[in-house]
Amino acid sequence: MAATKGKILYKVYRALSYGLSPLLYLHLRWRVLRGLEHPLRWPERLGRPSHARPPGPLLWFHAVSLGESLATIPIIKQCILRRPDLNILMTTTTYSAFQVVKNCLPTGVIYQFAPLDTAAAIDTFIAHWKPKVIILMESELWPNLILGASQHGITMALLNARMSATSFKHWSIPVFIPLISLMLSKFSLILPLSNLQAIRFQLLQAPPPIISFAGDLKFAVEDIGMSVAEIKKVEDLRAQLAQRQVWMASSIHRGEEEVILEVHKMLLEAHPNIVTIIVPRHPMHGKEIALEMQKEGQNVALRSQGENITSGTNVYVVDTLGELRYLYGITSIAVVGGSFLPGLAGHNISEAAAAGCAVLTGPYIAHFSSMVAKMQQFNPMSVLQLIQVHGKLDLAEALRNLLGDDKVLEAHRLAAKHAQQALACGIIVGTWNSLHSNVLRSAFGVDDVHKCR
Repeated sequence: MAATKGKILYKVYRALSYGLSPLLYLHLRWRVLRGLEHPLRWPERLGRPSHARPPGPLLWFHAVSLGESLATIPIIKQCILRRPDLNILMTTTTYSAFQVVKNCLPTGVIYQFAPLDTAAAIDTFIAHWKPKVIILMESELWPNLILGASQHGITMALLNARMSATSFKHWSIPVFIPLISLMLSKFSLILPLSNLQAIRFQLLQAPPPIISFAGDLKFAVEDIGMSVAEIKKVEDLRAQLAQRQVWMASSIHRGEEEVILEVHKMLLEAHPNIVTIIVPRHPMHGKEIALEMQKEGQNVALRSQGENITSGTNVYVVDTLGELRYLYGITSIAVVGGSFLPGLAGHNISEAAAAGCAVLTGPYIAHFSSMVAKMQQFNPMSVLQLIQVHGKLDLAEALRNLLGDDKVLEAHRLAAKHAQQALACGIIVGTWNSLHSNVLRSAFGVDDVHKCR
């Protein structure tokens, strides 16, 4: 009965996606005009390929944005190493992810933008690429994609699986349970991020045998190779900051800059030589922050304009993409944003920890609460989570303590780095073993050509 209801709901969803296709097309063109989609490759979002399909079996990896994409790359490299007989297709949804990922995918991996979840786009995409296996990252649960792929006999896995509290609440509405249950039944493997995530998937009737654990792939994100020019830019910035105290606020969302800038002003009273680096989540937001600070009479340098940090510069705004991992290497303190306002859900803290930063975060970290908890269990000093940010005083006080005592700062930096290294160990191999044993071996019928080590 539940399966029948799920199929009926899917037919309704599929019909609606057909009916709404003209509006979605107009929305897509509007996004192109706003610079949110690739100006030339946007037809890929309609399932139209820009690359010929190579002969032979094909494995499709899909992630939404930059963080998930970078977490996918180590598994793609394992696949190339252990299954060289397979063609690899990588898709992402966001234009910002494309701008970085296209330069760090291994040679031979085909890149396309992911199709919208309309019946026509998905059908066109699958008809061209004919993947044997689809590996989805985190929370990509789209009915046309999953059930359309299942109808073509495509095997599916969900890695780093997570479902936000809001999504879980929506899917738990009785009328939607049959549809999500039907969708989850089509997976051969689900690797959730935590026990809580596993419980959520089970409550939504994912078959228990397909749920396993391997760890959070975002702990094991690799360094992206830098060009000589990029290395010089980072080293030039390091030299400009050599005689200054520095802290960085990364992945800042709109509205959070108010918290950061007020804390910056508080710190200036005791540390007049300090430089605050602000890395907004979206580069366009950086120009707005710089303009706001300049109106207040502050000396602000903007990275996209090639502006240098002078003796009078106290705020440096990084309105570029793809440099965050390297910028962590030039600061001793990283405040990870997306966590200071209600409705936000945090960002990856492991990159900052891997670079040896003392890591701080705000109270709203729903998507990364498991990562924070695991690091704090390893060493309570590895992450400073500010449970409340009353008038920004908590954050300012925490930063004063770190900036005012080199021994305390070094202890937090070492704790973060050691926790990240310990938790990253074995995640890639564990994920690969689960993926190969439960998905690839049966789908492709050829065993692993290398032994795991």
